[in-house]
Amino acid sequence: MSSRNLTLDLHPIFNQGGKIDAALQEAMDEAESRKAKQLEIICGKGSGALKNRVLRFLDRKDVKARYHRIDKDPSNSGHLYVYFRWKRGQ
Repeated sequence: MSSRNLTLDLHPIFNQGGKIDAALQEAMDEAESRKAKQLEIICGKGSGALKNRVLRFLDRKDVKARYHRIDKDPSNSGHLYVYFRWKRGQ
């Protein structure tokens, strides 16, 4: 994977609420500092509760302003992709 693509696997902390938000925040910060093109979030299939929590986090107004768009992987429902768009000189 390119250095401009990041991955966050939430499996190890799936049941630790506060750590999930902190990990998501840290991943967004790292994506901005590296000027990443894409952040892949692995939330697993399961019941969908973790994926819904991640989507609620990404839908917050302050977070939404930080990325360009989100895609759900059509072949794997346990993956989300967050895409960033950077302007020259940013």
